Amino acid sequence: MSINKAVEEDSNQNQNSRLTWEGCNVLLDINDGDRLVFARLTAASTLKIGNKKCCLQPLIGCPFGSLFLVESGKEGPILSRFVPNAEGNNLEKKDVDGSKDNRAIVDNNTAQSLTSEDIDEMRRQGAKGDEIVEALIANSATFEKKTLFSQEKYRIKKQKKYAPRVLVRRPTARSICEAYFKKHSDKIGFMRVDALSLLLCLGNVTANVDVLVVDMVGGILTGAIAERLGGTGYVCNTYRGSSPYPVDITRMFNLNDEICKRIVHASLTDLNSLKTGASVSESQEEVLPATHSGGLEEVGVSSEHGCMDITSESVSSPIIKPCKSIKPGQKAPPEAIKLWKENGFSSLIIAAPELDPWGIIKEVLPLLAFSAPFAVYHQYAQPLATCMHNLQIEKMAIGLQISEPWLREYQVLPSRTHPHMQMSAFGGYILSGTKISSSEPVTSSN
Repeated sequence: MSINKAVEEDSNQNQNSRLTWEGCNVLLDINDGDRLVFARLTAASTLKIGNKKCCLQPLIGCPFGSLFLVESGKEGPILSRFVPNAEGNNLEKKDVDGSKDNRAIVDNNTAQSLTSEDIDEMRRQGAKGDEIVEALIANSATFEKKTLFSQEKYRIKKQKKYAPRVLVRRPTARSICEAYFKKHSDKIGFMRVDALSLLLCLGNVTANVDVLVVDMVGGILTGAIAERLGGTGYVCNTYRGSSPYPVDITRMFNLNDEICKRIVHASLTDLNSLKTGASVSESQEEVLPATHSGGLEEVGVSSEHGCMDITSESVSSPIIKPCKSIKPGQKAPPEAIKLWKENGFSSLIIAAPELDPWGIIKEVLPLLAFSAPFAVYHQYAQPLATCMHNLQIEKMAIGLQISEPWLREYQVLPSRTHPHMQMSAFGGYILSGTKISSSEPVTSSN
């Protein structure tokens, strides 16, 4: 017991560190966004890059943001730490030569004199990926004739093939949302990171608040709220029916036990019965989503295929398993439910693209305290407009507005600064407002 307690305390300390630790989740960015993989770092975890299978053990203990290269080792491919030089982009350091162009270059597969057999021989002799790339450039008959922009594109293309790079990113609300939106946006209801940020702002997610959440976007909303609360207040997921909505994405946030204790769930039936003073049914069986045990979760396969299913690859655990941590999504404790019955929730945030906004908000809005803010996300504007109209007629809220967040990413290069050509022009809509008392004031008759 003392050993497990020491391991648990050490794990909680590591979770607040800037370094990775064994058992933590990381977001692996391969070749600058070409492939994004969520991985749990253990001694037995592996990652397949191309036709090479690399062990992820070298990533344990490194700072978040570290860059690794795939190199050939004695026992196979390994990930080695790489520190970029401070020279920066070649295109920014060199003057653009306007006298060069690519009109005279013909792509007939004869410009490269280095054959695949020569490359295999270099690999057998222990040549690194960067050395192979430099050899390809030196043996190219047309490289010097290309413009600097074309030379850089050629270098990056060969580097991705022969010297792939892996960036270790911390899984935060922003990085997780960006990864899912880029490769599998339907899993999070097509919610862009600016829409998620605006939801948290309009929902007044601050310390020591109790947020009522309807999360049908995989748990990205629940995890983002819990991350911002930092172990204070509560995040209560409510749902229709007998089982809570899955919040699997929440497990990727590396939330410690104190924060996980603050993520709870309660059905609408129980919350409404408590509001009217009835007893809570304790016969309901608690249903929790399955855990991701020491595996890899990949969001897409390449930049050309943006709608691939998320796949999981099970990886065997090390010899000594770490102690079991608290899972996010436990049933709400009775004392917290009693407090919500008396005072109501501090705010409400809904992200349920599969439900009608008006149908769900008229059920959960009475659970809020008066003057509490709420925010509802939906992929389309018309359901929110109908909901806004009904709220005005029923006089249930004030300050109603529908917002359309907008985020534009720019490419900033010499003489080529413009918005990204394949950026998303759509990020959903958000209905926000403040709950009021709908009861009419009582007037005395003379």
